[in-house]
Amino acid sequence: MKKIGFIPLRKNSKGILGKNKRKMVGRPLFTWVLAEAMQSSLDLVYVYTDDDAIISFIEKEYYYSNKIKVLQRSDASATDAASTESAMLEFAEKIKYEFDVFCLLQATSPFTRAVDIENCLNKIDEGKDSALTVVNTHRFVWNEDGLPVNYNPSNRPRRQDFDGLLIENGAVYCCTKEALKKNRNRLGDSIGIVKMPEESLHEIDSESDWVVVENLLIERQKKAKLPKKITHLVLDVDGVFTDGTITYTENGEHTKSFDMRDGMGLEILRQFGVEIMVMTSEQSELVAKRMQKLQIPQVFLGIKDKYTLLQSLSIAQGFSLNNVAYVGDDVNDMTNICSVGWSFAPNNAMDEIKRVADVVLSKNSGAGAIREVCQFIKNYNLRF
Repeated sequence: MKKIGFIPLRKNSKGILGKNKRKMVGRPLFTWVLAEAMQSSLDLVYVYTDDDAIISFIEKEYYYSNKIKVLQRSDASATDAASTESAMLEFAEKIKYEFDVFCLLQATSPFTRAVDIENCLNKIDEGKDSALTVVNTHRFVWNEDGLPVNYNPSNRPRRQDFDGLLIENGAVYCCTKEALKKNRNRLGDSIGIVKMPEESLHEIDSESDWVVVENLLIERQKKAKLPKKITHLVLDVDGVFTDGTITYTENGEHTKSFDMRDGMGLEILRQFGVEIMVMTSEQSELVAKRMQKLQIPQVFLGIKDKYTLLQSLSIAQGFSLNNVAYVGDDVNDMTNICSVGWSFAPNNAMDEIKRVADVVLSKNSGAGAIREVCQFIKNYNLRF
């Protein structure tokens, strides 16, 4: 049975300009659900968009996965007046309904986890023709006539005794091909219900919504951390290996400076069995040569969505993020900083990174920061 994910994205957004590709905890908003879809049992995940920048991003970014596809969305299905169903049906016809189960994933629901997707797919396996995610809220609801909808005010229940209401959170919808064809809708006639945490009810329609959701995501990632023995050290380059500056010659060539003491620290760590990885958003021949000199085989250049890559590597290579130490200095490192077992920020890192890192180093980037991390890891691992 072929199960596909579908993430519709529009280029224009009235509430928040460029919302879908704006960075939420340092990575484009739509990548939160995309990464979780990658880790699910969906066979393929399609991003359907009219935004050429997003198309280019996906084609360049996820070269290591054959699970993600991107297709051009028509202008007609991307207007303010167009329904999500119109995009779904347009897309389904474009791929000639080559699927058995269709899973609609909303990019504006960054709290979606792979398990939520799985739970919806399981409802289809159990015989439902569709499923959706909801939140169980314990709010007391009234109508405009001043009448209670879901409780008796004269016998006000305690929260723990109150069943509450199930409210759609708009995160995940699954349906069979037959249900989509018959009803031309995301939902069929026999609907399964999947509950998600209450924070997933937050919508992102304003700048204040954005701040709330971002802080909730940061706290969620940090609470899930369970630091263990460090088996992997992952490093950014500019602002970590280097001081973040580039020097240009009169011929237009540029140079970077690296601290030799950092290289010695990494060599010592390897002797203690710690795997070294490098992730940088820059495509740099200089960086590639330096990492070759340092004998670091796992070097990933031109990576914007570092968290999705790190997740994928952890699954493919069989290690936990709790066994990872990460060193970063700027916003594109933020999700990894919040998610790994131990995170470090050089003393001259950006303030927003220093606020969420586990350890703010005494050394600056390019001036012994990595060597300081290596010493920390060596001493820390003696506890295990």
